[in-house]
Amino acid sequence: MIIMEKNNLSAAVVSLGSKSSVMVIEALEKYFGQVDNLQIKNMEVRLGKDGGVFYEGKPLKKYDCIYLKGSFRYAHLLRSISTMLEDKVPFMPLSASAFTIVHNKLLTHLVLQQQNIAMPRTYISSTVEAAKQVLKQVNYPIVMKLPEGTQGKGVMFADSPSSAASMLDALLALRQPFIIQEYVDTGGSDIRALVVGDRVVASMRRKAQRDEKRANIHAGGSGEYVELDRISRKLAIDTAKALNARICGVDILEGPTGPLIIEANISPGLQGLSSVSRIDIAEEIARYLYTQTEAALASKGEIQKKETVSDLFNSMELHQQEIITTLPFRGERILLPEVVTKVTKFNETKEYLIKASNGKLEIIPFK
Repeated sequence: MIIMEKNNLSAAVVSLGSKSSVMVIEALEKYFGQVDNLQIKNMEVRLGKDGGVFYEGKPLKKYDCIYLKGSFRYAHLLRSISTMLEDKVPFMPLSASAFTIVHNKLLTHLVLQQQNIAMPRTYISSTVEAAKQVLKQVNYPIVMKLPEGTQGKGVMFADSPSSAASMLDALLALRQPFIIQEYVDTGGSDIRALVVGDRVVASMRRKAQRDEKRANIHAGGSGEYVELDRISRKLAIDTAKALNARICGVDILEGPTGPLIIEANISPGLQGLSSVSRIDIAEEIARYLYTQTEAALASKGEIQKKETVSDLFNSMELHQQEIITTLPFRGERILLPEVVTKVTKFNETKEYLIKASNGKLEIIPFK
């Protein structure tokens, strides 16, 4: 293991101060010389002359990396902050558009539709009268969702036209827009996959409580470790890419015709996933933020990278390398050193032919 030396790189996490944010901040302190914990409620954006991003009434300090997080209630502020800083901060893992798209289920489904990403059949109506016509045509039960809301809030289930109509009348009284979606029976379970960069770093199957259809941990659901198959893993990665979110929780239903995306979360809770995961998730996020920040600065010629073991390999011509190392295991699975991935340029979205015999392993891209 390479012990990180303290450097002059700075990072900030802007959030509501959740436990998950604190976990990431503590992990970031191993990689960045300075890490600040900023409360989003104290952030302010000023437009026009002398405009900018302010914290506690003062211009925001310069950072090399900023990780913006927050609930849907702060979506427009988060987008404003990100838009103002995107040309000033070397690396931020979430694009400005992600904050208003991912925090709105309707916009999320529209983006997924554009990218041909599998999801349950979804209906959007312009009027209540049109929605009632939809209710006469769909198969029950159905799901009715408010566009904004997290942790399973704003999700309702109707098992008959009459119950759906009653919900519709209530939404009309509240002047709330809504989405109608087919219900996929999975026995009250779904999968939460956490995408960091171009990898699914952790995943779990969530199971709803008895008499509860929402599997969210915050709704009382329980979680267990699950290893995603190639199709589900690729679907999660494609979803995060479509939403321009390099750190993203993706919720998947295991439908009878294949996996379906039901939701994404750019401020995912880490406690439930960490409790069942076999890796340190906050560490994975922190290391990703550090390497991407370092790469962004290096590409601009603003820093001279310190030489580490991995840097020695990076500086070599990466055609063929030989190393002597032990092979760590995760359960019954072999974990290869990081430099192997860099040399081979393997990634989990492609298929490979594996030839294995006693004491020998060969991996070849499958064509």
